[in-house]
Amino acid sequence: MASERRATVVVTRPDGQSSALLAQLASAGFVTLEFPLIDIAPVADEAPLRAALDELYLPPDAPGRYALVVFVSPNAIDHAFSRLGAPWPADLPVAVVGPGSVAALARQGVTAPVHRVISPSTEDADPRFDSEALYSAIEAHFGANGLDGRRVLIVRGDGGREWLAERLAEAGARVEKAAAYRRVLPEPSMQKWERIHELLAGKPHAWLLTSSEGVRNLAELAHEHLTTDEIVLLRRTPLVCPHPRIAEAARGAGFDRITVSGAGDERIAHGLEALFPLDAAAATSQTGAPRNSRDPEAHAQASATANASSVSSAASSKHSSSAPTDAHPATAPAHQTAQSRMTDSNDSKKASPQPNVTPPLPPNTPFTPFEQQKRRGGAGIVLLWFVVVILAVAAGAGAFVLNRKFDRADAQLSQRVAQSDEQNADLRAKADQAASATTALNTQIIQLQGKLTDAEAHSQALQQQYQDLASNRDDWTVAEVEQILSSASQQLQLTGNVQLALFALQSADTRLAATTGPQVVAIRKAIAQDIDKLKATPTTDLTGLAIKLDTAIDQIDQLPLSGEAPIARAQAQAAEPANSASIAAATGEPRWKVLWHQITNGIGQQLSSLVSVRRIDNADAMLTSPDQGYFVRENVKLRLLSARLSLLSRSEPTLKSDLHVADAALARYFDASSKKVQAVRDLVKQVDQASLAVAVPNLNASLAAVHQFKRGG
Repeated sequence: MASERRATVVVTRPDGQSSALLAQLASAGFVTLEFPLIDIAPVADEAPLRAALDELYLPPDAPGRYALVVFVSPNAIDHAFSRLGAPWPADLPVAVVGPGSVAALARQGVTAPVHRVISPSTEDADPRFDSEALYSAIEAHFGANGLDGRRVLIVRGDGGREWLAERLAEAGARVEKAAAYRRVLPEPSMQKWERIHELLAGKPHAWLLTSSEGVRNLAELAHEHLTTDEIVLLRRTPLVCPHPRIAEAARGAGFDRITVSGAGDERIAHGLEALFPLDAAAATSQTGAPRNSRDPEAHAQASATANASSVSSAASSKHSSSAPTDAHPATAPAHQTAQSRMTDSNDSKKASPQPNVTPPLPPNTPFTPFEQQKRRGGAGIVLLWFVVVILAVAAGAGAFVLNRKFDRADAQLSQRVAQSDEQNADLRAKADQAASATTALNTQIIQLQGKLTDAEAHSQALQQQYQDLASNRDDWTVAEVEQILSSASQQLQLTGNVQLALFALQSADTRLAATTGPQVVAIRKAIAQDIDKLKATPTTDLTGLAIKLDTAIDQIDQLPLSGEAPIARAQAQAAEPANSASIAAATGEPRWKVLWHQITNGIGQQLSSLVSVRRIDNADAMLTSPDQGYFVRENVKLRLLSARLSLLSRSEPTLKSDLHVADAALARYFDASSKKVQAVRDLVKQVDQASLAVAVPNLNASLAAVHQFKRGG
């Protein structure tokens, strides 16, 4: 069980994503405080993500199928897999950055060797888990040109680093990006801010920062909730970062005690253990031996005390022993250290006596008869007492010499302590002066740092606004072009007006001419193809046909009905009597016969002027009253108006039907012998004979290019 290190670790990962690390730090003796600097939230519009995920399940031989899907973080994996409607395709490779993402894939059932999972190698001496290492792994898997012309999907958060997408695009891949989540700035509770104030007041602690955005959020929250002095203390607090890029961001924010641990919970824990090692008391309690202590002076004093007690016990001991041995080797160096710290340099060079000896047990005596054993036992006792006396004398001499050395060492130590006190007094006076000067300087530095931070914040805000304007300008242009193309496509399909659609395409191409970029060039190329198709399309003179129908409609009111045909009035004419004598002489007929013909012809002419005979095939036309004739004309005009609308909407079946009905009404109810009726029927037949079956092209190529640009392809 690890001893408590009396240090607090502030973990800034998103809430709920540090359970394993918290357990590991707790087992190592750390106190942990969860202080999330980033919150993970769903994206506002999930339609692009769902559309991209639906394309994962295309057939393997489909030309537009993804060749690789890249997840930039475990959050991207969790949010994307929660929206999948089926298991991950076994033949679709997936690439992730680090071990955390590999574990997230394993939780979703995506593991090797069933699936192809590409990630940086963990077997290197110094493994790296970033975009650079992932690109090297992808290149090693597919080859230098393995992704040329193939689609690659990157699932990430809203925004993020563009390095990997740019490298894949340079390698020839068609990169598409889909946002699975968005990062927002959280607002920690007041209880957590109280803990932060307590830690900054002097308690040992360290911060764990796992993202560059977390560094920026910490600086922003610190300016809102901490005082100037607390901000200075915060910047001097130890930081642990898993990647050098995060360390650079922290150094740019003003932090100066930064430790790069490497990716993974184990490396983070080792980095924190290196910052806060076990103290001496904890080490002594764990090992049970004072030699592990980091204080050599305390070790030497303990050894010297042990040696003195050994000498005293040896002098008063009355037990039997054999030849003396040396002291324990573990106490000899400590005894020498204590003597070297208590004596001057000359005395330290002399050999010190070793009075601390421990007599071993007497050896086992062989089996002998009783009397012989008794004689040998008496001689052994005498020898034993002799050895004891010698040891007692040696111990006394050693104690005397040692006491003399202790006295000299005490005198020298007292003198040195007095000198040290004088020096300390001088140093305190100088330190007080330096402290006052340092305080004033720190105040000025803090003020300058505050102004510099404000200036940097303004500069970053301006840069962000400029980037937003630069990126949104192209988006606005593409949105306007998309609106123009959509309107032109609808008008083209409804009315078939090729000239209007051609004008719209030329206007869209003019707007895109002011924007540069390979994707914009692709859109202009598609628009040029559609322009060529429109120019090559045969056209129908819809305007001329509509004018003919308008002319026919205007003349309907003047057309005579069959029952209203005008009858020419007969006018009596006084014919001069012809010279019957001359006619008879010329023809050789008798004069009376000539006179008879003249009389009968005159009577016939008079009778024919009184009666008119006509042929009418439709009896209904003669029964039409003047009031009903008005409705007949209006019905014919309505049919012709309906035909005109069908003509403009290019509905040929409806046009033909209305024209046939109108022509039948003209033939049934109107005077067929009238020149006006014949002229109107000729106009109707001309419109009927004109063909509208002309294939109108579409603008799908231009619209598809615009949609591809908006998806980021």
